[in-house]
Amino acid sequence: MAKEYTIIKSKNNRDITVTGTLDYLKDYFSYTIECGVSWNPKINSNPKTIKSLVKTLEKSYDEVEGSCFNRTLITLK
Repeated sequence: MAKEYTIIKSKNNRDITVTGTLDYLKDYFSYTIECGVSWNPKINSNPKTIKSLVKTLEKSYDEVEGSCFNRTLITLK
């Protein structure tokens, strides 16, 4: 049985909690990762650990929301 993780995505005082295995979370956030990689090809498109997935999501949101005042925050619970 694969280990499950919980990621909290926060923006505009709203939290979305997503729980699942690493593969499920990569699939759930695949569009965000794809957008980040399209802006910056140095972003890891296939993270192997939960920590690298969180870093990849942070970098992807930094690229996509570069000049926004209200940024999306990703935290691992």
